[in-house]
Amino acid sequence: MKRLALRLFFVLALPALLVMVWWLASDGSTNVFWPPLRTILKTFPDVWTADRLRDDVLPSIWRLMAGYALAAVVGVAVGTVIGSYRRVRAVCEPVLEFLRAVPPPVLIPVIMLFAGIGDTMKVTVIASGCVWPILLNTVEGVRAVDPVMLETARSYGITGPSRLRNLVLPSAGPQIFAGLRQALSIGIILMVISEMFAASNGIGFTIVQFQRSFAVPDMWTGILVLGLLGFALSVVFQLVERRVLAWYHGLRASARRSP
Repeated sequence: MKRLALRLFFVLALPALLVMVWWLASDGSTNVFWPPLRTILKTFPDVWTADRLRDDVLPSIWRLMAGYALAAVVGVAVGTVIGSYRRVRAVCEPVLEFLRAVPPPVLIPVIMLFAGIGDTMKVTVIASGCVWPILLNTVEGVRAVDPVMLETARSYGITGPSRLRNLVLPSAGPQIFAGLRQALSIGIILMVISEMFAASNGIGFTIVQFQRSFAVPDMWTGILVLGLLGFALSVVFQLVERRVLAWYHGLRASARRSP
């Protein structure tokens, strides 16, 4: 219980401190673009009603999760193939470096030409940005699998899908999850950007509408919603990571305890 309370303190201490600093720094503000935090918090429940949460927040979360899941599947699958075969890696690396250097927001007009302006475009934009950290981390994770363990598995006749499931992916798991963590923050950014282009709902669309109508406190409440969403997704991600990589965290804890 004490350990859980300490972990909760470390999770909430910095956000609480930042909120306190924001409150004090903005308390006497008369700048229309920098309203006091108390004004923003007072406006929050009036803006983000149950209907707005259903009409704007839920569609944004659905697009984010769809694009993120697509990027995860493609990134892990392609990254595993590239990381497993040296010749494939030699052929693909120049192309991957070229595509990785292209910022996903630049591709939005191009994607709109092929996918239209609906959810397909937004999911594609999110996936196109999230896939790179997952793919590249998967490649490096697969490449770093212990060659002695690979030879041992081969000598025992563990090959094909069985070796992939029981050795390669678990060994590369920590690095794959590092890529998934990076991709999550990128996905939130691209979710907002994609909803600022020819959208009719979503958090990004709502924030832009508030900005265009000079409803500045309402706009700041949208930014708060994004921060809370990012924090909640980060907590969920950590819980999933600790469950999936329990063996890895157990090994690290054992290594720290050993003399």
